[in-house]
Amino acid sequence: MSSRPDRVAEVSRDTSETKIAIKLNLDGTGKTRFETGVPFLEHMMDQIGRHGLIDLDISCQGDLHIDDHHTVEDIGITLGQAVNQAIGDKQGIRRYGHAYVPLDEALSRVVVDFSGRPTLMHSVDYRRARIGGFDVDLFDEFFHGFVNHARMTVHIDNIRGKNAHHIAETIFKAFGRALRMALEYDERAENVIPSTKGSL
Repeated sequence: MSSRPDRVAEVSRDTSETKIAIKLNLDGTGKTRFETGVPFLEHMMDQIGRHGLIDLDISCQGDLHIDDHHTVEDIGITLGQAVNQAIGDKQGIRRYGHAYVPLDEALSRVVVDFSGRPTLMHSVDYRRARIGGFDVDLFDEFFHGFVNHARMTVHIDNIRGKNAHHIAETIFKAFGRALRMALEYDERAENVIPSTKGSL
């Protein structure tokens, strides 16, 4: 078996609205550390790390005195950039991943493709506008930022659910598990780019 490169990245983003630094390891153990000022987003990103077995270290100083929008969107953008950087040429990965995750009455499905073509289909109907102090509209901003910069296709569907917290948690857990599946190496195609075009 050939040696594989470390799939790690460090990315920073500095604008008039946010200052972000991200370190990640796609082949980690799910260790996470967050300092963003948005506790519910941190709770959700912890699901990505733990269920995706991705080590995440994310800090952000954002204009939270206005609202959480810029912080959430820019973290999605920067995290997507970090994943895209760490993944390299995608040689040997499975490329596709999917997961169904339940939490009590809620059930969600996430399907991902590291296609190189940014597409997000996000079909979730939350029954309330906020989870604690977190605006649920910002989930769409997070995933759009992530997908556009990770250059991948993501389909997110909440199949059923009543409790907004449960719905959100099933989505992020499923997202982490779908990422884990897609990013795993395929031992039967170790030196192959998973595309008939020969590149992704």
